[in-house]
Amino acid sequence: MSTTDPQGPLLGAADIRELAAALGVRPTKQRGQNFVIDANTVRRIVRTAEVTEDDVVVEVGPGLGSLTLALLEAARHVTAVEIDDVLAAALPATVEARIPAKKDAFDLVNIDAMQVEELPGPAPTALVANLPYNVAVPVLLHMLDTFPTIERTLVMVQAEVADRLAAGPGSRVYGVPSVKANWYAHVKRAGSIGRNVFWPAPNVDSGLVSLVRRSEPIATTASKQEVFAVVDAAFAQRRKTLRAALSGWAGSAQAAEAALVAAGVSPQARGEALTVEEFARIAEHKAAHEGAAA
Repeated sequence: MSTTDPQGPLLGAADIRELAAALGVRPTKQRGQNFVIDANTVRRIVRTAEVTEDDVVVEVGPGLGSLTLALLEAARHVTAVEIDDVLAAALPATVEARIPAKKDAFDLVNIDAMQVEELPGPAPTALVANLPYNVAVPVLLHMLDTFPTIERTLVMVQAEVADRLAAGPGSRVYGVPSVKANWYAHVKRAGSIGRNVFWPAPNVDSGLVSLVRRSEPIATTASKQEVFAVVDAAFAQRRKTLRAALSGWAGSAQAAEAALVAAGVSPQARGEALTVEEFARIAEHKAAHEGAAA
């Protein structure tokens, strides 16, 4: 790893396969493991995430450390969350061997990301991760909800999931992930990633999604749980009008219509036409109606 090596301390395809063989690791579909084997790709992710030397980055699913090393090059501190016991045990040694000057700027938590409630070290300012396809959305929402200090997020996910997260009202793929992500942040597509930078190569392309936390939360007296309950109900029956789709949630079609009209939303509209602010207004008016009835 000379200073003239463009790869520097980062892992290339041969390094990844060598590490995996030494650990007896074979990527599993069950955990959505596809390791990035291209140094240029991980540097591009770090650049797109706008990671600076002031950032404390949390990474979910670091695997063998491809992205971890690139993040450590740029950030003040990196905390990795890894569910796989073998990978978690090996990662600190990889960091120390390849970027020894940053070994004290690295923490690792060996746990399922969905169970993380606190992290060691300074509070995270950014989340940057190559998320397993099968759990990408719940993990992303859990991390945004649990760590309000995360201001910026860049995740690499399946292209179809990236499109859903970044979709706006009226889009064919706008749905529950789009609305819930928008509750926390301003969301946009930030690029595409081909299949050949992974080992093993997945059957689908990947996309980058950028999320910048809202400087002011959605203005509503309804709780997040109340708003998300409306969202879940609205999209559970996508083809139905909101009057029909929300009848179970509201207690009756008439109660749903009353909440919709009070919120300034047409009872004949469908969930895919509404913004997160409109869902919040609907939740607010049902809560207000229930309070008045009590």
